[in-house]
Amino acid sequence: MLVFSTMSRPPISVTIITLNEESNIARAIRSASWADELLVVDSGSTDRTVQIASTLGARVLTNPWPGYGQQKNFGQKQARHDWVLNIDADEEISPELAAEIQTSLARIGAGESNASAFSFPRRTYYLSRWIRHGGWYPNVRVRMADRKKAAWTEPSVHEDLKVQGEIVQLQGALNHYSFPTIESQILTNLRFARLGSEALRNRKQAPSLLKLVVKPLGKFLETYFLKLGMLDGISGFIISVNAAHSMFLKYAYLFEPALSHENAPKREEAKKCES
Repeated sequence: MLVFSTMSRPPISVTIITLNEESNIARAIRSASWADELLVVDSGSTDRTVQIASTLGARVLTNPWPGYGQQKNFGQKQARHDWVLNIDADEEISPELAAEIQTSLARIGAGESNASAFSFPRRTYYLSRWIRHGGWYPNVRVRMADRKKAAWTEPSVHEDLKVQGEIVQLQGALNHYSFPTIESQILTNLRFARLGSEALRNRKQAPSLLKLVVKPLGKFLETYFLKLGMLDGISGFIISVNAAHSMFLKYAYLFEPALSHENAPKREEAKKCES
């Protein structure tokens, strides 16, 4: 791997937020071993995440879970260097991306670049293959920035790194090992569907039967046909169906409070009968 001395480039911190990531954290940390600082922000793991991270040389801080964007902003503020690269515990910086990042920082150190942030593609490994379509790739993300010019948004789900200044796109990939099984993807979709529904409710989105029908169908057509998920074989089909199901739940959850209220008298009547 190409490695530059800190004399020729600005130093960089790599931050990782964690909760019970003992099966992933070692891979993520080792892929960032070239960085000047490895900072893990843990929100209360009960497995060996903290022990593994400490053993591998990471500085570990504990911060009660405030939300995705909030935790990433906390880590960015606690980092020792202004240039910060954030990765998830189930991600890995490919050797190609690591070399490209260091080359880009060296150009900044030499005054040859005015970049304030960098984006790069993320490729996901799922069901024994790299997924190349369906919106999962290239899935370009801004993950590395001068923190003086950047901050994470703080919605309930799907946070973004907002930057003031030039963003340069790199070509090396960030590898993503998100779902070891179909079940793990479904469980994640359930969690994000709930968070997405809460975000809609906070924006005063009313329940809509039309959207409950149309949105999931549109999501399937988008991922499987328009974004060519079909080219990923059966894996692409499973991804598209799961994406449609997650969208269905996101809008179905909007009906839940009203439906629960309607059933309340029936429950009370049943309790009286039992007594």
